[in-house]
Amino acid sequence: MPSSDRTAAVEAAPIVTTGWQRPLPALVPQVAPFWTGGADGELRLPRCTTCARFRHPGESVCPDCPGAELAYAAVGPTGVVVGVSVNHQMWLPGITPPYVVIVVELDDAPGVRLTSNLLVDDPSEIAQLARVGLAVTVAFDEQRFDPQRLDGPGDVWVPVFRPSGEPDRAGLVHEARPAARPPVSDERFERRSVLSGVGISAVGRRLGRPPVSLAVEASLAAIADAGLTRDDIDGISTYPGGLGGGMSEGGIAPLEEALGVRPTWFHGGLDQPGQSGAIVAAMLAVASGLCRHVLCVRTVWEATYTDYQRRGLVGGGGGRLEGDIQWRLPYGAASAGTWIGLAASQYLHRYKADREVLGRIAVNARAGAARNPNAVYRDPLTLDDYFAARMISTPFGLYDCDVPCDGSVAVIVSAAETAGDAPNGVVRINAVGTQITERPSWDQGTLTHEPMVLGPATHLWTRTDLTPADVDVALLYDGFSFNCLSWIEALGFCGFGEASDFIGDGTTIGLGGSLPLNPHGGQLSAGRLHGFGFLHEAITQLRGVAGERQVADAQVAVVSTGGGAPGGTFLLTRDT
Repeated sequence: MPSSDRTAAVEAAPIVTTGWQRPLPALVPQVAPFWTGGADGELRLPRCTTCARFRHPGESVCPDCPGAELAYAAVGPTGVVVGVSVNHQMWLPGITPPYVVIVVELDDAPGVRLTSNLLVDDPSEIAQLARVGLAVTVAFDEQRFDPQRLDGPGDVWVPVFRPSGEPDRAGLVHEARPAARPPVSDERFERRSVLSGVGISAVGRRLGRPPVSLAVEASLAAIADAGLTRDDIDGISTYPGGLGGGMSEGGIAPLEEALGVRPTWFHGGLDQPGQSGAIVAAMLAVASGLCRHVLCVRTVWEATYTDYQRRGLVGGGGGRLEGDIQWRLPYGAASAGTWIGLAASQYLHRYKADREVLGRIAVNARAGAARNPNAVYRDPLTLDDYFAARMISTPFGLYDCDVPCDGSVAVIVSAAETAGDAPNGVVRINAVGTQITERPSWDQGTLTHEPMVLGPATHLWTRTDLTPADVDVALLYDGFSFNCLSWIEALGFCGFGEASDFIGDGTTIGLGGSLPLNPHGGQLSAGRLHGFGFLHEAITQLRGVAGERQVADAQVAVVSTGGGAPGGTFLLTRDT
């Protein structure tokens, strides 16, 4: 039966009362029909007026029919759960844990998924019902922007789902195996620059220092390490620019002001190939001849900022939601741990894996941190400790999550012809991986692995004659343990779904294993330096100065940063 006919035959979906005070979206015309359709018991999605395909979220043009407009239409209410995470963490004051966040693939809208909640009447049934493959049907939670106004109807009807009572289904999504574009020429811009200097500030929990001071400390250390002065720096590149929330030093302006550098070129922002996009941009500037020595900086002060929030010194807000976050925050999906946990649940279901593979990654990280004097957490961690820890957002427990901290890392990207001037040697850049091969989305693109990982990983190997077998040490982003697993498989160290066998008892990824992984402790134990910590460790390893955590004769390192938001990869080699 055509989708429109099936929709017409469905009774209006019920209104439910959760008692939650959800953050609510701004009812701008582009998205209002989605959030208000529940008043009529209808789930409404944008649909192409040419090909009749449903789209989500809130799109205004059809990518398959260029220029074709979309108009909202009702869609059938049933679907299947393809991702699930039980949230045990209190993220939002109006939504009390435990609660279930799901990704539903709709029966009558092929390719469309909704992040939502699974409503469970009896909390004791959560563990039984929160599963991939559960058949569900839509209902609507009527919400008012002003919860004190109890008279009259609400203004937002949040689509949520209940078990339909129908038999479970496979709950599997399309397994993405991307193909990268071949290089456009035999030229490799990567060879025109080197990494000549690296510096790191103090790193710790709640240091209470202004973030610019951390950035300056790391920057001056990197400049000196490269044998340069501030006058030699003619470029500055940062990630993510002036983003707030403890996520940067404030961007180019405060950094330039504090250092007194007057760059020929500067760059900063979020839309890059992961945090290391700042490095790629600097390499391009150097390769073009625009700059000779670019200072690249990544600063976080999340731990102090969170402390300030708890004390009421920063934060606030409370307005309507706009942009991408409106599709997740009303459901209590406030953390990347929940968003990534949804993908991890699909992986574990699909490949019949369990949490032990994630635990091995976490235990290995702590073993590395024990050898790293800069690491935040260095106490021993066993697999029993891992399983005994409190859950955060399934399948992630406490030790699956990285450690918010304060700190800064700076890297100098220099013109290749200056390599002989660097007093501590340079690290060569063999290849980068930057390509997007999927929808940049937490729920609409790849769900078998963390999104925005498979593309750059595949792209990397098209730009080099080296192979995964040539890698001596892997510095792979581990914002959550599953990020790291996704990168291991995406980069081809094992096949899809084979990480459990590849990692085994953890020996493979240990310091003496065939693929030493994050010997500094990664973000899971050393601290969340948000990507640049892996670059710092890669340079340290390839210089051969990592002390008791040194990988023997490390010649080739692979580095990955990010994921979810566009990720990026590097293949780095020792200078010979």
